[in-house]
Amino acid sequence: MSRRKNTRKSSLTTRSGLSSFLRKPAVQAAMVLVVALVVYLIATAGGGSTTTGLARDISVDDAHAMYQAGAFVVDVRTQEEWDEYHAPNTTLIPLDQLQARLNEVPKDKEIVVVCRSGNRSQEGRDILLAAGYNATSMTGGLKEWYAKGYPIEGAPQ
Repeated sequence: MSRRKNTRKSSLTTRSGLSSFLRKPAVQAAMVLVVALVVYLIATAGGGSTTTGLARDISVDDAHAMYQAGAFVVDVRTQEEWDEYHAPNTTLIPLDQLQARLNEVPKDKEIVVVCRSGNRSQEGRDILLAAGYNATSMTGGLKEWYAKGYPIEGAPQ
């Protein structure tokens, strides 16, 4: 019987040793820091966060609002399409040249990528996102932009 009492006593001693260790302010602070670090790493590893970046696609109305607020607008259509009509104060970089001309796109601005109907702008947006830009694409394209009466130079045919 005395053996069992000794076993219990040593078990209690071990528990109270751990308990007294965990009661130390330095240990508690270290545990809080570890938990905070884990939470931070989980939050930043989320990828595709919409709180710090733009939505992948935006409407023509939202694109126009960003355009008026000074966003950098990249038109990824061909030179011929651009010559026919385009939104004023935008930059033409045809989609097939975008990767080679990334240095012409500012890193410190929000980027709106536009095209005729919205398909090529998604490809352009993806190129810019992969290169670290804060970019979105306009759904509906310049055809819808024009139909809504937003500013245009030239006229679609």
